[in-house]
Amino acid sequence: MALGRHEEAAEVAVGLARRAQEAGNYKMAHAQLVSSSQRLRERGQACPNQLMRTLMLLHSYILVKTLVRMADHQGAARMLVRVARNITGFPKHVVPILTSTVIECQRADLKSTAFEYAAMLMRPEYRDDINPAYKRKIEAMVRKRDKADEPDEQQCPCPFCGIAGPETDMDCIHCQNIIPFCIATGKRMTVDDWAECPSCHFPCRLAAFKQVIQAQPDCPMCDQAVSLDSIKLLKDPLGRSS
Repeated sequence: MALGRHEEAAEVAVGLARRAQEAGNYKMAHAQLVSSSQRLRERGQACPNQLMRTLMLLHSYILVKTLVRMADHQGAARMLVRVARNITGFPKHVVPILTSTVIECQRADLKSTAFEYAAMLMRPEYRDDINPAYKRKIEAMVRKRDKADEPDEQQCPCPFCGIAGPETDMDCIHCQNIIPFCIATGKRMTVDDWAECPSCHFPCRLAAFKQVIQAQPDCPMCDQAVSLDSIKLLKDPLGRSS
């Protein structure tokens, strides 16, 4: 198939996924993009940036439940903040997502960020839809802001140029590369801990992916069963060795 046809097919896939996403069918949208990216990879074609960014956003949302179950509230909070910053793409569940963002940011000691989204929930268009179980706490949070400094996001080196940046920021401001995201954490991939799902071949941090598979048997990206023994460290993930 010609390159132009591949790009056109990817655009169609993104369009269909976005419609499903806007309707609140996040797993369907996610599955469509995973399938499309796998077809492109099988044909030796790179996935367009737009497709991967849309998939990363959906995957971040889907990953939250797993991270919370694993008591990784810092990770869950960072994923929810990524989603909350793109909340217009989730029109069916704006208030529940923002509420979850506030709760997880509080648990992760990201108090300034929790306040930011609590204040957003106090807008007239959202306030009446807040779950009563959380409404009073969120109102109190806005009335009595905790002004304590929150910890800076952990830095992680870019796998292409080695310059560090926030671990959930996939855009390297130094070399301008888009950094692959880990399907187990939603964070930047790192060269010295690079593995991949043996089924869908999406990249993952070795240690983090093993922790996820120990907590649940299926890959969070492709939903296929994965055995711990099948997860291997890749020695030259970027193909730099000659």
